[in-house]
Amino acid sequence: MSAAPRVAVVGATGAVGRIMLEVLVGRQFAASEIVPFASERSAGRELPGVGVVAPLREDTITGFDLALFSAGGATSREWAPRFAAAGAVVIDNSSAWRMDPQVPLVVSEVNPDALGRIERGIVANPNCTTMVIMLPLKALHDAFGLREIVATSFQAAGGAGQKGMDELAAQVPLLHNAREQLVSAGAAAIASIEHSIHAAPLAYNVVPWLGSPAADGYSDEELKLVNESRKILELPDLRVSPTCVRVPVMVGHCIELHATFERPVDHAGAIAALEAFPGVVLDELPTPVKYAGRDEVAVGRIRADPGDSHSLNLFVVGDNLLKGAALNAVQIAELLVARGLLRRHLAATA
Repeated sequence: MSAAPRVAVVGATGAVGRIMLEVLVGRQFAASEIVPFASERSAGRELPGVGVVAPLREDTITGFDLALFSAGGATSREWAPRFAAAGAVVIDNSSAWRMDPQVPLVVSEVNPDALGRIERGIVANPNCTTMVIMLPLKALHDAFGLREIVATSFQAAGGAGQKGMDELAAQVPLLHNAREQLVSAGAAAIASIEHSIHAAPLAYNVVPWLGSPAADGYSDEELKLVNESRKILELPDLRVSPTCVRVPVMVGHCIELHATFERPVDHAGAIAALEAFPGVVLDELPTPVKYAGRDEVAVGRIRADPGDSHSLNLFVVGDNLLKGAALNAVQIAELLVARGLLRRHLAATA
């Protein structure tokens, strides 16, 4: 299309929505207009440098070429099809559409060709933890043929959105003031700390559960790692053993990966494959604080498995709000514009 696209950002006042707006501006995305949308509670609010927040109504959603969603699954299920029916391509950050066989699940550097079929007018963003590991795993899969992963995540409070970060921030001073009791009677000191977003008080703590109960003792967050990895990499038989843990970090997910391949892993070849892959940087000691606010996914602690020449251990870090969500959505939008896929998707799949 020749004209600059008109863009809606749904969930614009949330943690990821605000970053989407910043990324659109920072990457100089050529939009004719960017319109923020949010709940009725936020409608009419002025966002500096952006404009007035619009409410989601049938009369406000027409005339858009792109709609970037980060407003939760219920909102996406109701409003994404409406935006699509009105002519927009929707890029959705929730879990609502990820496993729909008619909706491509895309990491911009990993499987951009999946954008060739947008049957519902919707493109899905992966879960932020899945997103972070896809870049290094794709690089290594192309080199050695990925067969199996054991993934243990250390996920930031920001993975639960602004409310997750607010809850951690409120708990820190309470437990800091009670630090002597933490040493002498940890459980009793923590028991009085209120929590509703995380499964247990998160400050000065590690919580080995996040998400909702799923099958066989796993959480839905863990099963996202299984199912989304298979879909993105087009490896339906990929074996994935996931454990997801919440840690007292504001922003930045970390994942320890034990990856097993069809072919023996050459350590130098693995390093070369990772260095050459777009969006990946190597760092001997990557931490979430160091990579907060950075576009790249960092990979460190790369070690050959001592007992298996086909396996590799590595530690992956990425900003869950940036590459894990907002940045990838904008990168998908850029691909759609560059490939001329806006508006035309409806005619192509009619």
